[in-house]
Amino acid sequence: MDEFEGDREGAEGSSGELVRLGLDGPDMSALAQDLVASATQRGIALTGEGGLLTALTRQVLQSALEAEMAAHLGYDKHDPTGRNGENSRNGSSAKTVRTDIGEVRLQVPRDRAGTFEPVIVPKHQRRLPGFDANVISLYAKGLTTGDIVNHLADVYDTTISKDLVSRVTDQVLKDMREWQARPLDAVYPVVLIDAIVLKVRSGGVANRPVYVAVGITVDGQRDVLGMWVGPSGGEGAKQWLNMLTDLRNRGILDVCIVCCDGLKGLPEAITTTWPQATVQTCVVHLVRNSLRYASKAHWQAITRQLKLIYTAPTVDAAQDAFEDFAEQWEARYPAMVAMWRRSWTEFIPFLEFPVEIRKLIYTTNGIESLNARFRAATRRRGHFPDEESALKVLYLVIRERRPNRANPTGQIAGWKNILNVLTMTSGDRLGSN
Repeated sequence: MDEFEGDREGAEGSSGELVRLGLDGPDMSALAQDLVASATQRGIALTGEGGLLTALTRQVLQSALEAEMAAHLGYDKHDPTGRNGENSRNGSSAKTVRTDIGEVRLQVPRDRAGTFEPVIVPKHQRRLPGFDANVISLYAKGLTTGDIVNHLADVYDTTISKDLVSRVTDQVLKDMREWQARPLDAVYPVVLIDAIVLKVRSGGVANRPVYVAVGITVDGQRDVLGMWVGPSGGEGAKQWLNMLTDLRNRGILDVCIVCCDGLKGLPEAITTTWPQATVQTCVVHLVRNSLRYASKAHWQAITRQLKLIYTAPTVDAAQDAFEDFAEQWEARYPAMVAMWRRSWTEFIPFLEFPVEIRKLIYTTNGIESLNARFRAATRRRGHFPDEESALKVLYLVIRERRPNRANPTGQIAGWKNILNVLTMTSGDRLGSN
């Protein structure tokens, strides 16, 4: 689901800054080409110790520090105006900072009064913001702390510790807690709910479900509403009720449709929290789970018959198609047919909606694509030391938004038409938001 991610913003933002500063013209382009050509001819690398970009960064930062000192004292370096003044330069101290292109060694100027407080590279700061952003981005993409240490050593010739990587990524914990407690809209047309299982240490390592809720707003935007780590025993009505109560306490007073994967105890918790909500089982999950009970040789025939059920124009037509399906397969795959009978009550609401709404709630694929990104970010980690570490990685995945080139606004395709149909079927519930 492209709406949840974004990558090229950094490059585009840098280009915009160059334009704003008047440094993105033909002259600058020619200068950059000359510098790269000269470095290539002389065998100079672009990054790393002694690299072209490292040297340029050092020069820019060093010049900025000298300019800050001049502004602080009121005179330029070597200017006779500063002789015998109340304060003056007092040499410099060496400092190494880590940047997104590697380590840069600087000479930070000092003043005799000790009142100089540099802004470009503050005191006690050993990392520039771009470095931390890169570490956090790598962590969100699934690299472990060890992977990041090795990556920075290989690419940027920078040696850092695993502990430093953990401290950098822990910077997001405050943001994550605020995000988990943020107010939500009063009404959501659709909420999608699913779970992903992660290995988390709590005494011993155990499989722990992480419940994820994604809302579709009245404006047609997808928004991850929250995440909750459940007990190792699996889903239950009490756990679901606690999660949904949290959403209600944060402002959600009503949901028109809740689409989920037949999670045990969830339908009852939904109707307790939002009495007017329609509970809809994810159709794709039903089809996929059906195939778990069947031989692969029969998959094509089974899916063909199941399609007749979930594309039926009415509930009665779907019931007739299901009876034909059961008659053919119940003797061979009784568990598969029994699963459909158990899920029928949560399946048929889907058939009461017009085509526009059916397409929207047909599947929880939107949340499943988010779960796929979660799995990619957690696959290499084996297990997490605690719940907070697990949620931190998932939160970073959510925070990394990638714009969809085909849909830059992020709004669900055909949303205006869908909203009109939803409004007609839901009365004034959406209009009160």
